Amino acid sequence: MTYTITTTVEAPFDDVIGEVTTVLEDEGFGVLSDIDVQTTLKEKLDVHVDQYRILGACNPSLAHQGLAQEPELGALLPCNVIVYETDDDIVVSAVDPQRLLEVADNPQLEEISTDVHERFERVITAIDEQFPSGGEPR
Repeated sequence: MTYTITTTVEAPFDDVIGEVTTVLEDEGFGVLSDIDVQTTLKEKLDVHVDQYRILGACNPSLAHQGLAQEPELGALLPCNVIVYETDDDIVVSAVDPQRLLEVADNPQLEEISTDVHERFERVITAIDEQFPSGGEPR
């Protein structure tokens, strides 16, 4: 079972991070946290890994609606979007809220999870459109 909505692009890492942040904002999400895994692992373990960032995305209105229905939902927030390097590409992957919220087993969250899923689908589609094969932004 897949639990993410994912795309792979050829583009400079920092350009992809910037575009992901912009497109998330266009969909009503702010980035509450930005974890630089590469830097953290270098500082804490003195190991080198490729660039890897975890963006904690939150849409305040949808979060408020969800928390009103399920106070424990906060344990699953914010929704994470990851951006990381592979050998030649950059992967952008967002948690699939429909899969994530299955653990809550609360039918009142279905509409919210569908809304967030559709927004994340649009984010991933926009990244694909922004970085066609070859990696140059449109």
